[in-house]
Amino acid sequence: MTTSRDRRVGILLPRDLPAGQVVEFARRAEHLGFDELWVVEDLGFRGGIAQAATVLAVTSHITVGIGILPAGARNVAFAAMEISTLAQLHPHRLTVGLGHGMPEWMREAGAWRSRPLSFLREYTEAFDKLLRGEPVAATAHLDANISPFAERPDVVPPIVLGVRGPKSLVAAGEIAAGVVLAEPASPEYIAASVELVQRRRTSSAPLVITYDLAAVAEDARAARDLVRPGLAVVGEADWQPHIAPLPFASELAALRRASADAAEFASRIPDEWIGSLALAGTPEEVRAGIAARHAAGATTVVLTPVGVDRMRALEDLAQVLG
Repeated sequence: MTTSRDRRVGILLPRDLPAGQVVEFARRAEHLGFDELWVVEDLGFRGGIAQAATVLAVTSHITVGIGILPAGARNVAFAAMEISTLAQLHPHRLTVGLGHGMPEWMREAGAWRSRPLSFLREYTEAFDKLLRGEPVAATAHLDANISPFAERPDVVPPIVLGVRGPKSLVAAGEIAAGVVLAEPASPEYIAASVELVQRRRTSSAPLVITYDLAAVAEDARAARDLVRPGLAVVGEADWQPHIAPLPFASELAALRRASADAAEFASRIPDEWIGSLALAGTPEEVRAGIAARHAAGATTVVLTPVGVDRMRALEDLAQVLG
C-alpha cells in the first residue's frame, strides 16, 4: 500500500509476540501492504532499538517507527549514535519516538527525572543536533560538550514525541517533527491534540501517529468483543486526556465508578462507544474509523492487533488496506 504522507496505515508489532514470530510478522506486514510497522519499548518486554534493527534488516521498504524511547533511560550521545547507525544503514525508513516514559516504570528503573518536560526538551534538541552533525553544549541536564558524529546528516530520521499532557503536546510542536498519540486515539482526541501541537509550531505540518486497538471480522460484535479486554484501562487517571474530548466522557466516567473492577467496566462499554475507543468491526466499519482519524489530523493510523493468534489478526487487519 503506497499512500500519501498524511493518509498512511501502520501496524504495531505486539510487545509480547513470541520472539520466533517477529521476523515472520514483519515480513508479512510488508508483503500485505502496510505503510509502517511500529515497535514499542515497554519495561519488561523488548528493547525498541533492537527490534527496529531486526525489522529493518529483514524488510526492504516498509517504514519502521520506534514508539517510544524513554529519554531518561538512555544517555543522549549513545542513543543518537545507535539511531544514526540505523539511519545510515537503512536510509529514509526510520521514524524515532522519544518521550517521558510511563512514570511508574521509569521510577522502578530509577530513571524518572524531577523535571521531565524540561529534561525532554533539552534531550530532544541535543538528540536532533547530534543526528544532524552539530555540536551540543553542556546544559542543566547534559554534563559536557558532545562532538557531532553524524556520517550522513542527509538521512536524519524524523523525531516525534510520545506524549499526552497539554504542555508536552505544545512542546512536541515546537521541538519535534510531530507526535505519537497512544490508544485510545479517537477523532476527538486527535483533533484536540493536533490543536495543541500546532499552537506554537512555525514549521511544516506535524506528523501525527496514532495507536488504536484493532480487530476486523465479518461479525462486528465478535470484533468488538476482541478489543474489550484491552479497554479495561480506559478512564484511569493517566488516560483522562484521551477521554475528556469525547461526547460521552461523563457517562464513561460514571460507568467506571459504577463498575466493580476493570474487567466489569470493559464488559459494560456500550457498543456505540467502541468506534471512538478502538477500531473494531467489519472491514467497512474499520476503514471508516481510519478515515475519520485521518480527517481529524492523523498522518499514520497504527493498528494494534489483539487476540491469541496475532499472525491471523495481522491477516485480518490487512483487509482494510487498499
